[in-house]
Amino acid sequence: MVTKKSFLLPLDRVAISVLLLLSILIGLLIFQGDVVKASIRSFSWQNQKIGADNTSFSLVFSRPMDTKSVEDNLKIEPPLAGKPIWSGRRMVYTLLAPAPYGTSYKVSLQDARDKFAAKEGKNTKTFKEFSGNFSTRDRIMVYIGATAEDQGRLVLYNLTQEKKQVLTPDYLVVMYFQAYPQGDRILFSARPKNNQDLLAGQIYSVTTGIPVEVNQPAEPSGRVDLVLDNKEYRNLKFDLSPDGQTIVVQRGKKDNSGDFGMWFMSAEKPDSEKKPTLKRLKSQPSGDFMITPDSKAVAVAQGQGAAILPLQEDGSKPLDFLPQYGLIQAFSKDGTQAAMVKFNADFNNPTKSLFLVTNEGVNKELLKTTGSIMGCQFDVGSPNLYCLVTQVVSAEEYVEQPYLIAINLKTGQQKPLVVLPVGQRNVQINLAPDGLGILFDQVVPQDQNAPPSASALTTSDGDAIASSSLWLLPLIPATDNTSGDIKPEELPLKGFSPHWLP
Repeated sequence: MVTKKSFLLPLDRVAISVLLLLSILIGLLIFQGDVVKASIRSFSWQNQKIGADNTSFSLVFSRPMDTKSVEDNLKIEPPLAGKPIWSGRRMVYTLLAPAPYGTSYKVSLQDARDKFAAKEGKNTKTFKEFSGNFSTRDRIMVYIGATAEDQGRLVLYNLTQEKKQVLTPDYLVVMYFQAYPQGDRILFSARPKNNQDLLAGQIYSVTTGIPVEVNQPAEPSGRVDLVLDNKEYRNLKFDLSPDGQTIVVQRGKKDNSGDFGMWFMSAEKPDSEKKPTLKRLKSQPSGDFMITPDSKAVAVAQGQGAAILPLQEDGSKPLDFLPQYGLIQAFSKDGTQAAMVKFNADFNNPTKSLFLVTNEGVNKELLKTTGSIMGCQFDVGSPNLYCLVTQVVSAEEYVEQPYLIAINLKTGQQKPLVVLPVGQRNVQINLAPDGLGILFDQVVPQDQNAPPSASALTTSDGDAIASSSLWLLPLIPATDNTSGDIKPEELPLKGFSPHWLP
């Protein structure tokens, strides 16, 4: 008998076996479906410490997602109200109000479905569960001390950690200060301790010991550097731009009272290789001023109105001029709104009006007072404008009573928050970056019969200070519908001119 020989070589048999095995595996994969679950590839706030300037985070997915399943199952603990916006596989979640400071948050997502699984009606889990974390900056305030050990010095107090730290040396008396936007440094003017001349101030910067970025070492706190001396000119007032890059200074020549004007310079760090150059802003004589939110111009009281001047050497041509207003109290953060003061011409009954002025041409009177409008601040997370206003209670002696008020810019409704003692004018307020608290001080003037002291603290008006207390007024979040009276709390600190760090 003749048998047929197999024409398959050993190599052919191996190849066929491999093909059969791969076919079986492919069939199993097709039968089981897509076993690789969708996932989140990146979370922009992972392990970050954010501030009020951080208004949105992003989640990037490995594949297109069923957007509704993501939005329904995304959890933030504690809750943060926001609005999601999609662009392909990327979701941006924008907060409706700044996240409260001094808080740790957890972001989690489970039971979400990818776009294709949703179309096929699959109920099986097609998403890899995600959990992320971030936190907000500590609640930190800075003020000028009024106790024996920190008199006239800048003091940093961390309310989250209940930790106090003196930043400036005892031979300087701080008169005014502003924090850089990242909170790592503070710009301040100060005079020698034994010199009572309020015009003897030089401008310095001091480090706070707060890192610019997470997981990066911070500069040691308390490092003081001279920014601008007073050898030829007296430094009268300064303003730091919102981006922390420019300083505008009002100066007067020591030996020529007619030589008076504004100067601007770069706010480079003292150890920078590029030495800041001081340039004069050539413009008409001006009074009070404030750098605009975009950091490219300065608003000044000029003549019978308010002018917006470009931050360049030739400021003779204003970008805008508002003849009906004499003073700009505050800008909104985005620069679309401003709170401006109008001096009403009535010799028998002089009053001041506060107006809301917008870039869309709105000019809306918010309030009128017989006293003064001492300060205002826009709230980022709500339509409120907070103002410190006074009312004349005795026209004969011109005695004023200050009070703190919240004005709803949408409805025009006014809500008094705190009424302060009669005759107290040297009050300063400062709204927290997350909008959840207002700091203010209550200065006790020195007895007029007390002997003068060269080292005594003084207000911006030159009045001697005996002591001063600091207060915190908690505010209800814009998303909280509860109502009730809120009362200020006296802090266990003695000082004045309190300000929150950004």
